[in-house]
Amino acid sequence: MSEVKIYSTGTCPMCTRAKGLMEKWNINFTEVRVDTDRTGLIEMSKVTNGARTVPQIAIDGKWVGSLSELTELHMDGELDHLMN
Repeated sequence: MSEVKIYSTGTCPMCTRAKGLMEKWNINFTEVRVDTDRTGLIEMSKVTNGARTVPQIAIDGKWVGSLSELTELHMDGELDHLMN
């Protein structure tokens, strides 16, 4: 099973949407709150090559992108391939 991380903040509506979609699609994930976890913020910066917005999604340590890219991968049927 792939490891999915969602880098988020507590006040981000798009983060809530991304987490909701993951739950709807039965994908287990770990949330990293970059607003309360400095180590998580540093990790997000490294994984995403310096992205400064949330949500950011990584699968098995590889940056997928934000909510838009996640949705696009799902609609194209590619998300299932990344999860296996």
